[in-house]
Amino acid sequence: MSEDVFILGINMTKFGKHPDLDIQDLGAQAAMAALADGGVTMADMGILAYGNLIGQSFGQQLQKQIGQTGIPVYNVQNACATGATALRTAIMAIKAGECDMGLAVGVEKLAGAGLLGGGGGGGKKKDGHHWEPSGRFGAVAGTDGRIGTQQMPGTFAQVGMEYLYENDYEGTPFELFAKISVKNHQHSTLNPLAAYTKAMTLEEVMGDMMIAYPNTRPMCSANCDGAAAAVVVSAAKLKTLSQEQQRRAVKVSASILTSDPWQEACQVLPDVNTLTRVAARQAYEQAGVSPEDLDLVELHDCFATAELVHYDNLELCEPGGAVDFFESGATWRDGSTPVNVSGGLESKGHPISATGIANIWEVCHHLRGEAGDRQIEGAKVGLAHVIGLGSACGVHILEKSA
Repeated sequence: MSEDVFILGINMTKFGKHPDLDIQDLGAQAAMAALADGGVTMADMGILAYGNLIGQSFGQQLQKQIGQTGIPVYNVQNACATGATALRTAIMAIKAGECDMGLAVGVEKLAGAGLLGGGGGGGKKKDGHHWEPSGRFGAVAGTDGRIGTQQMPGTFAQVGMEYLYENDYEGTPFELFAKISVKNHQHSTLNPLAAYTKAMTLEEVMGDMMIAYPNTRPMCSANCDGAAAAVVVSAAKLKTLSQEQQRRAVKVSASILTSDPWQEACQVLPDVNTLTRVAARQAYEQAGVSPEDLDLVELHDCFATAELVHYDNLELCEPGGAVDFFESGATWRDGSTPVNVSGGLESKGHPISATGIANIWEVCHHLRGEAGDRQIEGAKVGLAHVIGLGSACGVHILEKSA
């Protein structure tokens, strides 16, 4: 079993609207660029892990554009954690000794998709005043709109407000969460691959269309098109490559995937906190680092409310201290723990299956010293996090090559 796995090459397309490119075009663009970035070809790959959720496409179709070499293809779907799960699939194949190099791809076309649900909902509410049995066993009523919602804007709005309530916040929630969005939109101005690169004032964020209080439109992740891909390699194979390839390789110190542990409540409504906390603890233990060692974090800010609670879930602050942590300025690019320097999902965009690898792309570029104007100087350790309702949470900790 190989103990260490490295990211050898990685790339992402520009996120946004790509009306002239289909899913395979976008996937091929990212895949070929990742291979080139690593200085390798499809002939070197021993596995392809391919993530696509909404488009229902397959990695075998992608192979027709990037090279059909007969290797095993694993088609992955895991909500918003699809890309991270594809990467973990390739990592596990290398750790198992089945191959020494693999390719993970995540791709989605979501521009104009509109409101997305979290899955697992009870179905459309019936008209009239009579209850009708429905659901898996024909005896469970649909819950959406009755005791909560599994529409993502509503779910994550509730998550953020619940956190403030539990921690006795006495300020103005709307303004607090809007300030998080202001930060991410400001960060995006330095990221040419982001879907939106426009700074927004607090007044502009708060004055935009309300989606689910307290999240207005700029505080929500942007549905868009995009792809990201990564080449992973075993430590033994890496030693046979050039000094430049070894220098740019990024160590995967932890690769964790969790789902919901049993709780009575999560049988009905999603819990985005518990599985993230579990994943974070496992990742820190596997990597042998602590939250204080992180030089930057790319976390799943599908909504501004989600970013705040994940400060706590990822142990970036003291329990219950997410508000103080944010208001200290720690999460800005020049703060002690920069969060979402890429602009986050609110600005960079959220083509679901690409996001998990795109977050890792951002961290890798800082660890390589290749992030340009948004570079976090001296970055050595970074964390990438994604969560998908259903639920699945992926956490990767990455370290600069020695």
